[in-house]
Amino acid sequence: MKNAEVKFLRLQQVREITQLSRSSIYRLMSSGEFPKQIPITSRQVVWVKAHIEDWCNKKVEAALR
Repeated sequence: MKNAEVKFLRLQQVREITQLSRSSIYRLMSSGEFPKQIPITSRQVVWVKAHIEDWCNKKVEAALR
């Protein structure tokens, strides 16, 4: 993935896209079932938009099998 094309999402945006609660997101991350966050400052984390979209697409594909 090229740096110029990377888009970041904050937690609220991830919650809106996935419809998951904050605690569910962190629980899934801890178990390795959800994309990891990226610290961009000492107090701010983000997720890569493409990683969240891929995760959502995989969930849809799995549900349709």
